[in-house]
Amino acid sequence: MPKGFGATADQDPCPCGGGLYGRCCGPLHRGEQRALTAEQLMRSRYSAFARGEVDYLIATHPEPHRLASQRRRELQRSCRQTRWQGLSITAVSGGGGGDLDGTVQFEARYKGGVLRETSLFQRRDGQPEGDWLYIRAVDLVDDEGTI
Repeated sequence: MPKGFGATADQDPCPCGGGLYGRCCGPLHRGEQRALTAEQLMRSRYSAFARGEVDYLIATHPEPHRLASQRRRELQRSCRQTRWQGLSITAVSGGGGGDLDGTVQFEARYKGGVLRETSLFQRRDGQPEGDWLYIRAVDLVDDEGTI
């Protein structure tokens, strides 16, 4: 039986480097699973940037003071313009199953450079059962220096 439209993409390597997309970040992007750790959310957000999964990026980064339509346009433009080439996690602090917050330090390679960031993640509403959310960059550096 022929595979559906999305079946081929599920067999592709996941942009985050965690295996096949269909078993790694794909289920998170489709809402079939939720991130269990801050690192898993960070990896899935990197993959979302690489694959243009704008709805997922919006859902996992609350910015109530900004218009959703503006965020969507900016993210779509960013996803089209940047060619992500690889991810390395360099440090993780907290962000586990029983934690309410955590940080993930990473290097994301893109055509033309490397983005180095330490990201802060927190549970939605500060609740242990809340979904992990990206809050902000604590430290952000690219090849040109601090951003």
